[in-house]
Order: sequence, then structure tokens, then C-alpha cells
Amino acid sequence: MATLLLNADMGESFGTWTMGQDEAVMPFVDLANVACGFHAADPDTMRRTVQLANAHGVKVGAHPAYPDMVGFGRRSLAASPAEVENMVLYQLGALHGICVAEGTQVHYLKPHGALYNDMMKEEAVLAAIMRAVAAFNPTLPLMLMATANPQPAQELAEQHGITLWFEAFADRAYDAAGFLVPRSQPSAVHHAPGVIVEQARRIAAGEPLAAIDGSPLRLTAHTLCVHGDNPESIAAVAAIRRMLDSMA
Repeated sequence: MATLLLNADMGESFGTWTMGQDEAVMPFVDLANVACGFHAADPDTMRRTVQLANAHGVKVGAHPAYPDMVGFGRRSLAASPAEVENMVLYQLGALHGICVAEGTQVHYLKPHGALYNDMMKEEAVLAAIMRAVAAFNPTLPLMLMATANPQPAQELAEQHGITLWFEAFADRAYDAAGFLVPRSQPSAVHHAPGVIVEQARRIAAGEPLAAIDGSPLRLTAHTLCVHGDNPESIAAVAAIRRMLDSMA
């Protein structure tokens, strides 16, 4: 992929409870990470989200998580590698059924929350997710965090015969190794639209970012994660879309 693709978490509402502003964000993104029922979403929400993505020509990806709806999937659970593999397959299957009904398909997989963080820290978790992808559809790309040293993840993906899409973040601060600064620390999240758009531009152009310690950090990314849960972030998403289109 020569062009940096925008992805956003979608379909994270449940019943009458609404999370995010999917209708406002969908026109600006290329990829929709659709919750699969473990951390958020229900069958009706999943189908509406896939329909919305289809209406805007946006590719649907599975966004599986630990089974932790109360914690919104942001808490690590004690799960064996086999359990991780099976829970990912289960959620892939659920979204696949919805996609088939709507005349589309699951195009990629991006784990959510604590499962995403755990796969970046624990090779056994990452390998379990890769096994699930390979078993379901080995042509399905797995999205994971772009870091200063992506080689270990790339080598593991080659062992499992799958493709990786590396992801960067416009609104988050990074440490020197290319990992996100925890939200519990000051300055972990960028709020100024100008700062967010400039970080997106640097990532798209392959220019180095300034890590939290001031050191230069260069990330190679296929896709950029954006958020749209308030009017300010939606404005930033729109500005990033315009910026990327101007670079094409």
C-alpha cells in the first residue's frame, strides 16, 4: 500500500447505549474496525455498521477483544494461547456472517484494547492471533503497532504465512522504542488539532517524529488510526483526510 490508509474503531455501541460518532467519521476513513461482540456491539449494531461501511465504500475489518464488555476490553484477562486463538476465531466468524449477508467480506483483523497491547508484549499471544488468522484466511492481513523494530513481528508473521499491516497513531505520544506512552502519564494524548495533523503528515511522509524523550523516531506504517468520539477529533480526522489526499 503506497498510500497511508485511515482506520477507525467502529460499531462499539451496545443496544441503546451509543459509543462514538460512526456516521460522522465513516466518510473520511478507508478502513472500519468493527467490534465483534466481546468488548462492545451486538448483532444489530454490527450489521448497521457493516451497512454504513458499504454505503461509503469503506473496507470492514474485525476488531476482536477479550470477553470483557464491562471493562470495554481494556483489561487483560488470564487466557491460554489456545483460548486466545479460539476467541479470535469465534469473533471472526460472527463478523464474517454479517458481512456475507451484506455482500462484503472481512478484509483484515485488528485486535482491540488489552488484547492488542498484550500481543505487542507477549509473543505467545501474538502467535495465537496469527494462528487464528492463518486458520480462518491466510490472506487476511493482521494490523499491529508500528514500532522502531518491526523485524521480530515480521519474522513471526512469515512463519505463519500471513501479512502484516503496521499501524501508527496521530494523536498519541511515543516512547523511544516506538511504543505508545501509557494514557496514565502526562502528555500521552495529543489534543491540539494542529499537533495531530502534523504528526499524521510526518508519518505519511516517512519523516521522524519526536519521541517523548526528544529523540527522533521513524515509523514505517501502512495505516493510521484516527478517533472520532467528539467534535474536535472529527475535525482532526477531516483535516487529516484532506492532508493525505493532497499528498496523493
